[in-house]
Amino acid sequence: MYKNFGNVLWFTGLSGSGKTTLALKLTSYLESQKKSVFIIDGDTIRNQLHKHLGFSRENIKENNHLIANLAKKKLKNYDFILIPVIAPYTIDRATSRQIIGKNFFEIFINSSLNTCLERDVKGLYKKALKGEIKKFIGLAKSNPYEYPKNPDLEIKTDLLDTNESLKKIIIFLKSKDLL
Repeated sequence: MYKNFGNVLWFTGLSGSGKTTLALKLTSYLESQKKSVFIIDGDTIRNQLHKHLGFSRENIKENNHLIANLAKKKLKNYDFILIPVIAPYTIDRATSRQIIGKNFFEIFINSSLNTCLERDVKGLYKKALKGEIKKFIGLAKSNPYEYPKNPDLEIKTDLLDTNESLKKIIIFLKSKDLL
């Protein structure tokens, strides 16, 4: 059904939920299946292309909009575009789906806040709790993470290990006739 176009897998979830880890694992798998893959990592984009954007509501909206438009431009060139990005607001994810179209799949990487706090791979939660990072998504009342109500796929990474999570994504892609 979607084979003539690239497909966007938009990984959303809290910082530390496992979005990038799963996107990288999935990239290896897809490439082993002779699929072309491009990753638009939220952290990389923010650090390289969107340095001017902070974490205000408007800046988050603009960042997500810019990422969605970049993905749309790349759709013709890749089988899969993987986007691990927090994208905390429901309306921004819906707008991204609208920009990209029928080839957009929202994958909710669901991990409890407590698990993300324990993992704290980048030390961001620690900094936020010390007050060194203001408006930290998921901790600051002014910057909540709005959990998806109807994602295309939900992966509970505090219950599944990386390999089990990857298997769920592969099964999903096969069910959509994308593999």
